[in-house]
Amino acid sequence: MKYGVWGVVSVLVVATGSVAADDTDLLMSRANRFFEPLPEAMPGSENDTPERIALGKKLYFDKRLSINDSQACASCHRLEDGFAGVDNLPTSAGARGEQGTRNSPTVLNAGWQDSQFWDGRAEDLVEQAKGPILNPIEMGMPDEKTVEDKIRAIEAYRNAFASAFPGEEPAINYQHIAEAIAAFERTLITPSRFDDFLNGDSGALNDAEKRGLKAFLKVDCKSCHDGKLIGGETYEPLGKENPYENQSDQGIYELTKDEADRMVFKVAPLRNVALTAPYFHDGKIATLDEAVRKMGTLQLDEELSDEQVADIISFLKALTDKNREQYIK
Repeated sequence: MKYGVWGVVSVLVVATGSVAADDTDLLMSRANRFFEPLPEAMPGSENDTPERIALGKKLYFDKRLSINDSQACASCHRLEDGFAGVDNLPTSAGARGEQGTRNSPTVLNAGWQDSQFWDGRAEDLVEQAKGPILNPIEMGMPDEKTVEDKIRAIEAYRNAFASAFPGEEPAINYQHIAEAIAAFERTLITPSRFDDFLNGDSGALNDAEKRGLKAFLKVDCKSCHDGKLIGGETYEPLGKENPYENQSDQGIYELTKDEADRMVFKVAPLRNVALTAPYFHDGKIATLDEAVRKMGTLQLDEELSDEQVADIISFLKALTDKNREQYIK
């Protein structure tokens, strides 16, 4: 019987329960064709001083940026106690208790995405930071001037902005608020064991994770989920092969009204995906198991086997920040 390259790997895995060294090298080589290790710095970080980063961190956690001092960036994009830049809710409540319409995406590694938000309406982290503060459902501030006046009234911020933006007048303005928050967010870099594997450490992944990587490649998840973030850089229709049940949110079409954009969303990055449930733009997919199966049906028209799903989930868990792996359940 003759086998292709990946047929040989499959036979070895089934026969021995492990991936031989030569086959690991082959898998590593193929993975490097589609994925990239995280760089040490995000785009735009060349101007991020310690003062600007410290200011951005303070602003990120400050509820005074909301209309009633109840909501901070960190309320929906949590970072403490193993949270992976999300609140693990289907959708988030804003300052007045109103519920948002889309699942809060992670801020971890977000500066490498092609654009921000599910519909890509913000070009970068700076533009993204401006949105929620003025969103009436989220932080609820009425306009930029109100935000600036509120921050200027706080003495500690007057000094911090002067240090972060020396020689610029006024130091406190809405653009600088967003720039400082973005500077902090650019520090949220979370390398995983998969980065070690891509960098040549063949033992960084265990056998189940290697089988999962092989399955991820073989069933063609990589056609959308690739690059540094294993996603986050392209836009695809949700329901390419079979329609998604929830059609109430039409994705980019809501902005463009172009028929070609119906149900088109930014492809979600998969780093730390084991910690960011629930899934999809509407937060209606509760578990990683369900998300993997649905992606197979919706995007590939494939009913994945229990073994394939288990292996792919093993691989996806290996994309978790090393400091947060202990929080995987």
